[in-house]
This record gives sequence, structure tokens and C-alpha cells, in this order.
Amino acid sequence: MHPRTGSDVLVIGGGIIGLVTAWRAAQRGLRVAVADPEPGGGAARVAAGMLAAVTELHYGEQTLLGLNLSSARRYPDFAAGLREATGLDVGYRACGTLAVALDADDRAHLRELHALQQRSGLDSQWLTGRECRRLEPMLAPGVRGGLRVDGDHQVDPRRLAAALVTACERAGVVFRRAWADRLSVVRDRAAGAVLADGTALHADQVVLAAGSLSGRLGGVPDGALPPVRPVKGQVLRLTVPRLRAPFLSRTVRAVVRGSHVYLVPRENGELVVGATSEELGWDTTVTAGGVYELLRDAHELVPGITELPLTETRAGLRPGSPDNAPLLGPSALPGLHLATGHYRNGVLLTPVTGDVMAELLVTGELPEEARAFSPARFTSAAVPSPASSPVSPASSPAGVS
Repeated sequence: MHPRTGSDVLVIGGGIIGLVTAWRAAQRGLRVAVADPEPGGGAARVAAGMLAAVTELHYGEQTLLGLNLSSARRYPDFAAGLREATGLDVGYRACGTLAVALDADDRAHLRELHALQQRSGLDSQWLTGRECRRLEPMLAPGVRGGLRVDGDHQVDPRRLAAALVTACERAGVVFRRAWADRLSVVRDRAAGAVLADGTALHADQVVLAAGSLSGRLGGVPDGALPPVRPVKGQVLRLTVPRLRAPFLSRTVRAVVRGSHVYLVPRENGELVVGATSEELGWDTTVTAGGVYELLRDAHELVPGITELPLTETRAGLRPGSPDNAPLLGPSALPGLHLATGHYRNGVLLTPVTGDVMAELLVTGELPEEARAFSPARFTSAAVPSPASSPVSPASSPAGVS
């Protein structure tokens, strides 16, 4: 017989979203457990860490913009709070972002984005190509113009994840280092989970925060399963030798031949280049084509990049949702809450997600700012019985929660 242990809250998934939920809930006095074989892993190992609420604005996503901006405003205090709790720096940099255009079509697209930003009340400044190169001398001579956004910052997701693990440990969060194989449902209510090793965990409330794997947890009724899919992204890491520093002073991004590319410089000399966006299911293969396309586009943007050492190539899976926005709040199954589907904004939305989910877990009420992102927008009123042949996360690729 495996032991049965209990807590107020069980968080399934130990990526940054699961970790921040657990930390904030523990700070509010709840007994919290996290089920994940490798807490602090997942998509954060691949993400570049751009906090780009303004430069990543898309048509039709104005509601999401409000949530993104709310979370971006919390980041300075959030990063300072993590440092105070753990002694660890998360690499938060208020360095700004420069989005540039390399040809006439890209320039027209960027002009349209600038107009949308202005209509949305956002702060961005149009620059000529010469002004862009004055800010970032390593840019290609052919840059035709750009947008300077001083309010779009960055953080190091790997350091963020490590700090959240430490913060959880110091707040009393219990880590169960195994996959949650199946949700436990008692009297039509979520009551915990059974781990891959057979351990049964009881909890008054369960938070499903397993990233792209969230839709594959066994035992969840069909009407409560989040409609989350994996979206592959390939990322490169290069190193800027000390003699070449500073290479770039801020995040630089562009659209090259219709493909988005960004370069994120870290203070430690690392340069992150990404990212592809591929609808290839659970494939996490790093491909020669993906690496070539990223380096080709980055070279057109910053020619000197080809002289830098290439230190890492990696692919990960973003948790995409049907409307590219997160699912935050109660599911159709009582006792089961969702914190998933953050797609390309997981790092940016970490502070607000932690606050929203902790408030829900403590009071039972979803804060007003998150109600537009309730899972109810995708679910029917009736919840069917659990699927008879669920797919266990234990059989899925690790490291993408």
C-alpha cells in the first residue's frame, strides 16, 4: 500500500506557472504540494524571457493586453520580493526593446503596429533607420526604421524558475517528484491525484498547471479538460566574448521574410536567439533547418552574430490555447482549477497568475481582472464522466510543463 497524504492545495505541474501559484498560495497560509518530477523545468528552460506586452501586441488581443500590462507593472516588485525571499537574482532588466524593419513591407507592418499601439494608449516611439543604428550600432545598415519601447523589459526564465523553487521550499511547499498520472474525483469533485509511483495525494483543491501537458492528465472529465496544445519553439544561445561587449544593449526583434526573430542579451554575456513557431505536436527535436533559419534571420538583423560561439540549441513546447490567452480559474469540475494555456506569455504573466490563483484558492473568487480568461469560455455546462482511456503525462515528453 502506498501512503495517502493530504494538503489544502495540490498543484499539478512545477513549471514557473505552477511554482508561482504554489508560492503565493503558501504565503497566504495554505498547505501546498506540487507534483512534478523536475520542478523548475519545462518551457522556462527554453523561453527567452521577454516581457513584451507592447511589442507583442496583436490585433484582436486587446483584452489580453490588459492582463499583460497588469503583470508587467508587477514585475519590479515581484523580482524584488523573490530576491528578498531567496537571496537569488532573477535577471530582471529594465533595458527596453527595439523592434526594427529590414525592408519596405516590414516597415509598413511596423507602422501599422505603431498605430495600433497608439490607439491602445501604449508608449512607443517611431525611429528612423539611422536612429535605430545610433541606439544599437551592431544593427545591419539596411534597417529601415523601428519602434523603441522602453517599457518592454526582460527576465532570465531559468533564474526565475530556480528562485521560485527556492521560494516554495522556504514557504513550506512540499514537492512530490513524480508525474501526476490521474486526477482523483470523489462525488463529482476533484479530490487530489494519483502519482505515477502509485502514491495517492489528497487535496481540498487541485490546480492543473502542467503547461502543454495539461490536456493529457488522466481522470479529468472531458468537459473540464483544458483545450491546450503544444506549439514547438526552437531557441539558440550564443556567448558574447568579454572583449566584444556590449554587443546589444536591449532586446532587438524583427520580422524577416514573414518570420519573427528576436535577440535577447543577458548581462552575463549570453545572447538568446529565437524563436520558431511550429505546430508539430509533441516533437521537441532540434532541427538543422530551424537552427539555420534562426541564424540566417538573425544575421540579416545583426551581421556580427555569426562570429559568436554557439553554445546551446534547444526546443520546447509552449502551451497554446484556441484564442492564445491563458485559462485561469475554476474548471467545469468542482475543486479543479486551471492555470495553463499561457502560450507565448507565460513568463510575462507569471506575477499576475500567482496573485490571481492565490486569491481564488483562498477566497473562492476569481479576481475581476482575470474573469475574461475563465476556462468557462471554452466549456459546456454539463461535465461528462471521466474518459475511460486517458493518456497519462507519464508517457509524454518531460520538461515542458
